[in-house]
This record gives sequence, C-alpha cells and structure tokens, in this order.
Amino acid sequence: MPHEVRGVVAAKKGAPVEVQTIVVPDPGPGEALVSVQACGVCHTDLHYREGAISDDFPFLLGHEAAGTVEAVGADAGGLVPGDYVVIAWRAPCGTCRSCLRGRPWYCFGSRNAAQPMTLLDGTPLSAALGIGAFAEKTLVAAGQAVKVDPAARPEAAGLIGCGVMAGYGAAVNTGNVGRGDTVAVIGCGGVGCAAIAGASLAGARRVIAVDVDDAKLDGATRFGATHTVNSRGTDPVEAVRGLTGGFGVDVAIDAVGVPETYQQAFYMRDHAGVLVQVGVPDPAMAVELPLIDLFSRGGALKSSWYGDCLPTRDFPLLVDQYLSRRLDLGAFVTEKIALDEVEEAFARMQRGEVLRSVVVL
Repeated sequence: MPHEVRGVVAAKKGAPVEVQTIVVPDPGPGEALVSVQACGVCHTDLHYREGAISDDFPFLLGHEAAGTVEAVGADAGGLVPGDYVVIAWRAPCGTCRSCLRGRPWYCFGSRNAAQPMTLLDGTPLSAALGIGAFAEKTLVAAGQAVKVDPAARPEAAGLIGCGVMAGYGAAVNTGNVGRGDTVAVIGCGGVGCAAIAGASLAGARRVIAVDVDDAKLDGATRFGATHTVNSRGTDPVEAVRGLTGGFGVDVAIDAVGVPETYQQAFYMRDHAGVLVQVGVPDPAMAVELPLIDLFSRGGALKSSWYGDCLPTRDFPLLVDQYLSRRLDLGAFVTEKIALDEVEEAFARMQRGEVLRSVVVL
C-alpha cells in the first residue's frame, strides 16, 4: 500500500517551500523504503528551489539524510528492513564505462528509484538528487542506502550523505592530502570545515583556514585548522605564502566556488601544487587565468564531485571516525528543526548564521 506522509515541496521557482502530503510507493525491485530520522539543510536544496539546477518542478527537497530501512523490494543487494543507513546520491551502477575502468566514483549511470513519489493528485515529484528526504519516508534505489553503525546519532550521521563527504573527500580523495602536507581551505562553511577535518586527519602539518568571517574562522580551529586568515582586509595569497615560508601550500581547496576564490587558490599553491574546487559555482561564472601561469606553475587543477567518494567504502569509515571521536560530526549541527522550519533555515543559511540546520523527524 502507498504511504501518505509529510514532505517539503518546492512547487515553483523562487516560491517559499511548503509542507505537503505526498505519496510514497512501496518499494519495487532494487528499491528501498526508508523511514527518515534526520536530514540536513544544504545549499543544493536552495539551488533546487531557485531553479538553478533544473526547472523540473515540483521538487521534493532534502538529500543529506540518515534513517532506517522500512521495506525493500526484490534484488535489494542484501539490504533488509531494520538496517540503519545513510542515503547517498551516488549509487554506482557497476556497468558503465567508468565503473568498468575501476573508477566507480565517476559513475555515469548512478541508480535512483524507478518509481516516482507524487503529490496527492498524482503529480510526480522530482526528488532532489534522487533522494527527496525532507519527508517522513522516502523511496530510493537500494544501492543508495548505505549501512552504517547504528550507534551514530542520525542528525550527525546524515551529514555524511552530502556536505561532510564532499569536503572531507575533496581533501582526502581528490586532493590526496598526506602526512606532512600544507593545505589551505577557502570558505569555512560546512563543506570547508569538513575539508579542514579531512586534511587534519590525513596528517597535514599545517591547515590554513581562509574566510571573511572571524566567527567562522574561530569555528574552523575546532575541526583542525592550525592557522586562520581573514581575507576581508588581507591579501589571502600573500598571507598563505607568509605562513609557508614564502612557497605556498601543497593543496589549496576552494570551498566557495566563485572566480575570485578560484584565482586565490590557484596562486596560493606551491610550485606544482594541487588546486581542488569543491564549491559549486553559478553556471554563468567564468575564470580567466594567464596561459603562461597555467603552464609555468604546473601541478593539477581538479574538481571534486561528491568528494570523489565511494559511499559503501567511505560512509562507514567516517561514521567509525565519528564514533571514535576523531571526527566531530556533532560540531557541524548548529540547530535541530522541524519539517515546517526549512524555509526559515534557508534564510539563516544564506545569512551565514549556521553550519548546518538539521531536520529531525
């Protein structure tokens, strides 16, 4: 029998979101019905509401979630009711050209549930990132539901599903930060602080946090930043070079995603250093760099998609680090809110007042 539950819907571009009754089908083959316990409020959800990702309204928002499997269809890959899971928006297909080359983190055929969730009148909903977890229950592909240790609190564990994984993976997977490296992270929101935490756990000897907000810089030290730079009144490139013997860092991570910060990250690298962009830019933005600088400075310019993660490998690892108190996921949770408070949480997020608001059901 289909399930009628409450969910947060973006009905049209730019309009405030609303809590509506939605219909969630029972799982079919390869699908799982998840009872959502917590879901973080991410910038990506706001991008959906603003029509910046697609115009396939109405959207069922929410994608950074943890919960319990309530039911599964056939061929659920060993997933069973009662499993405690973090939901991933990447579920490698195993058969595309990237998966077959041993690079499933670049999967081109990532799986989602085949059946749509709908409004009461039957209007299909577009689930944000194939998840739609601002809801009491959601339907996903079984491969999206990644089993983790049930000792992890859902409001903390769910953040691994997007922002924490994106930042942590940008440092560890994409940037390959290693022991003794120097790292700079521009932008100390949730993703940037996760990159700082990842770099610190990977053994970086110097992790420099860069932001325009002193409060965010103070918070960055909790995640492992060894030095901070307020770029509002200081040239961050010169400041970072000054903290690294004049050389620049081995890995510079842009967690903002605007042309100015990308250029800053490019020039604050050491010779042959790595730039990792994880901040999501506006599609209209462009970067201009002298070609001679691209050639002469060497190194690598990388984009990090979802922290280049493999959820079945990385999610349990991050949960283990949380439970062993090496990764303070709880520090990302600024506030816990109800479903009907998501619109207000978007406003606080835009004002830079929170790392993460988390809907708890």
